[in-house]
Amino acid sequence: MAHKEALDIEVKDAPERGRFEIYVDGTLAGFTEYHPDGDYADFTHTEIDPAFGGHGLATRLVHGALDEMRARGVGILPHCPFVHRLVQDEPEYLTLVPAEQRRRFGLPSADGQ
Repeated sequence: MAHKEALDIEVKDAPERGRFEIYVDGTLAGFTEYHPDGDYADFTHTEIDPAFGGHGLATRLVHGALDEMRARGVGILPHCPFVHRLVQDEPEYLTLVPAEQRRRFGLPSADGQ
C-alpha cells in the first residue's frame, strides 16, 4: 500500500454479507461483521487484510460502521474485541451500547460507574 499518495478510502455497508467493508482505491481491504439482534447490531469480528495493515484502516472502518449505526438509530453490542476497545477508548461511542448491556461488556454506565 502506498504511504505518501492520497488514497481513496470508502466504508460501505454490505448487509447481504452481514458486514461493513472498507475499500482502498477500489480494493477490499477489510471488514467488520455484524448481526442484527432486535434493536441492536451485534458486532462480532473485524479483520483487515495483512497487505493493508498498519495504516489505521480498522479504526476508520469501525468509526464508519458505528457512525452509520448511530445515524440509523441502531444500538450496538461490541462482542468483537476491536470494536469493544474502540468503544471503551472513545466515550462518544459508549451511548451506542444500551445502558442495560454495558455492565455485561465491562463498560461504564451513563453515570460513569
